[in-house]
Amino acid sequence: MSSAAPDTSSVIAALQQCLPPVMRWAGAVARRLRTYNITVQGKESGNANTDALTLADLSVQELLVAALRDADPILRQCRIEGEEETGDMQRFAAASLLAIAIDPIDGTRQYRDRTGNGYSIICHLHTDEEPLYSLVYAPEMGDQGTWVEVTADRIVCGADDPDRNARAVLDSLPDCTAAKEQPGAGVYLIGFQERDEQRAREVDQLPWRDGTLAGRTSEQMRGSIYPLMSTGDYIGSLIHSPNIYDFPVSMHIARVRGGDAVWTHSRERVHYRTLWMDERAGMLRYPGIVACSEDPDVIDRLCELSRDWPQERYQS
Repeated sequence: MSSAAPDTSSVIAALQQCLPPVMRWAGAVARRLRTYNITVQGKESGNANTDALTLADLSVQELLVAALRDADPILRQCRIEGEEETGDMQRFAAASLLAIAIDPIDGTRQYRDRTGNGYSIICHLHTDEEPLYSLVYAPEMGDQGTWVEVTADRIVCGADDPDRNARAVLDSLPDCTAAKEQPGAGVYLIGFQERDEQRAREVDQLPWRDGTLAGRTSEQMRGSIYPLMSTGDYIGSLIHSPNIYDFPVSMHIARVRGGDAVWTHSRERVHYRTLWMDERAGMLRYPGIVACSEDPDVIDRLCELSRDWPQERYQS
């Protein structure tokens, strides 16, 4: 990979200006498309959460990639990584130390099946070591939608206001950088295939503060993990082979608050230098099991619990 990289602060500034309005527009498209039968074929991992794919995923990514292409030219000096295979992605750098990752619809299964409103649109900037800027928009979480924005030293989260410019709304959101004194015990679990529920119940047994942690699968979690972590309602996550398009926002939130994301078998700090292509799902993943939290004690407990669990995502 080339050692050249555009100026990071300039790239972040460009993303902060171009992304908020287009993510709001994409959210409106997603809300409208959700009223129709828009399921498409495309992924064959055998897991319903992973394999859910809709016309909205493809449409939203097309919008985001086009907006990034047509905004500040500095953005085309970055690599671009999309969960789906659509959009004018060849217009971006083939090699760069900075990459823009996109998850057009995170939570596609509940989006498609209309079982919850916690789906979100995600974009984040990263190096090979860590995320640098993250923006999340959950179009139907709350009355008008919910934002999360994470920079190097600040987390904001709150409700959208369509009567105002999207950037202005983000600039006025409550500062959630400081950790709550009494955070919620929720820990989001996914990726353990048919064992998600079993693993969540094992997390329930872990002592923490005056009670225990509370494992929550995707079916049990109300809303999107990123606002829930930002507001302190959830303390972290335990995920088998998370993908690089959405999980890093949780890692970003945890690290800004002094926490981390680590591989449970080695406790090594998670980075982007060791990835694998999940051909069944068509996405890049971190290998193994990852524990993420702003609280080092929670990370220790999750690592101790899962250190001997199978590291392979697919057992057959």
